[in-house]
Amino acid sequence: MSHAPRLFAAVLACTASLSFAAPAFAQEPPRAVVSIYRPAPGKQLDFLKWMAAREAVAREAGIPAQQWYAHISGDSWDFLVIGPNLDDATSDKVDALERKRGLKVGPAASLEFRQVMAWHTDTLAAGPMTASQLIDAAGKP
Repeated sequence: MSHAPRLFAAVLACTASLSFAAPAFAQEPPRAVVSIYRPAPGKQLDFLKWMAAREAVAREAGIPAQQWYAHISGDSWDFLVIGPNLDDATSDKVDALERKRGLKVGPAASLEFRQVMAWHTDTLAAGPMTASQLIDAAGKP
């Protein structure tokens, strides 16, 4: 049985919850990164600590906080996270702060991350938007 419809509904609901009233936008809607995580068995707390260390750096860098959702029932993911899509300059700033705190960055950080991860996915999404805004956007050339 496919979990795609439930997963899509969860991502849509979480993306919509970023704001009670979706902003009006003249050009392009804002972008967010939607990440779905399933830590390796027995590694959930290690994963959360790893992420919390990077969350503290992001806060120091002035980046808006990610929104975390914890699995309760249904599909097989453990955590769904919605956060800002960072530009290169901001990513470089975060990397520098992580190095300063003694955290791994780049490929070393990726390998460290994968020690606590069973699987994950990251998706670039536009929003938050209302269904009406999506209909309006669909009608534009």
